[in-house]
Amino acid sequence: MTHYDVVINGGGMAGAMLALGLSQLSQADGSALRIALIEKSLPEQNLHPGFDARSIALASHSQDLLQQLGLWPLLRELATPITAIQVSDQGHIGQVNLQAQDYSVPALGYVVELNPVGQLLYQQLQQHPAIDLLCPAQIQAWQQAPDKVTVTLDGDDQLSDRQFTTSLLVAADGNHSQIGRQLNLPRRQFDYQQSAIIANVQTAMPHQNRAFERFTPEGPIALLPMSGGRCSLVWCVSNGRANQLMDLDETAFLCELQQAFGYRLGRITRTGTRHCYPLVLDEVTRPWHHRVVLVGNAAHLLHPIAGQGFNLGLRDVAALVEQVRQVLSSVGASSENPTNLATPISVANHDDIGGYQMLSRYWQSRQADQAELVGMTSALALLFSNDHPVLAAGRNLGLMTMAACSSLKHMLAWQAMGKR
Repeated sequence: MTHYDVVINGGGMAGAMLALGLSQLSQADGSALRIALIEKSLPEQNLHPGFDARSIALASHSQDLLQQLGLWPLLRELATPITAIQVSDQGHIGQVNLQAQDYSVPALGYVVELNPVGQLLYQQLQQHPAIDLLCPAQIQAWQQAPDKVTVTLDGDDQLSDRQFTTSLLVAADGNHSQIGRQLNLPRRQFDYQQSAIIANVQTAMPHQNRAFERFTPEGPIALLPMSGGRCSLVWCVSNGRANQLMDLDETAFLCELQQAFGYRLGRITRTGTRHCYPLVLDEVTRPWHHRVVLVGNAAHLLHPIAGQGFNLGLRDVAALVEQVRQVLSSVGASSENPTNLATPISVANHDDIGGYQMLSRYWQSRQADQAELVGMTSALALLFSNDHPVLAAGRNLGLMTMAACSSLKHMLAWQAMGKR
């Protein structure tokens, strides 16, 4: 039976980047890790939910992580830099303006479109000799054992009923993760009673690489700079309001958007296809169990108010790659030192890929970051998505204070860049 060092279920951004990041690691004998990536559909079929019409914001720190993973050179040409951010509150004068030049960085972040990124990543996955891309396929069954996980596939004639083992099974299959649900791990869930309308829009004035986040009584509106002079719209509103907006024709929708966003970029002239997504918090409070770990949206689905959802998932990916690298380094050091041969790194002491010690270290490195970001986004979503006069006055005062106090403003900037 074929054995893989790591099997990744789900080939969205997190899963694809994890596979490519792990593929750069070598074992003690110099051989590459054996990696399998299981995915239902290819992005060029326009069916993959992880590579649809949406765009995502990459924090500046995420660009550093992508550089470490060897992926930034692939994505650089597809990334639109954010050189300025304006945060404002509808109906109030308080606002904060952040400039990349004030922090000696080329950009506060970047915007990438998921569909072209997905096609580029899959080209790399298909060409890499250490990665078996099993697609179209999905897991039919899986079973944990002390030293391995056995996986059975359900796919086309070639892949159907194929069975193999792995040292580590990674669930990167989104917030409806099949593996996560079957493990029945403890969760913390909250329905914000909101939906996000996603679309690409054209404005009369050029965006000049500026990003805007505007808080309204119904929820935040974000416009992020894209290639071709377009902007990526994320408009969070109540579920009922979202249904109304989705039913409008283009002219009426643009009129409503203009009224909510204002004229910072002049008239909003066009919109592409609109998509609507319900907004919930869905956090697995301990996202690992014997030789199985959840990453990305499978581990934590956040409100988009701070634009940090994918950035948190990317930090999961980088941390997991680092833990695998440490295990491989320990194995290499043990094999090179004869005095250590009596107690080699093995399943017996659980310090192997997917073993208890490795996954425990991984979670120790991620727990505080996940808890902090989940808490921050939840608090912001509740604070900035209502019209209570006391809270509205408080957040306006907060924005005015932040604009006037350089230390508070710097804290916001570093948070936006994902740097602490």
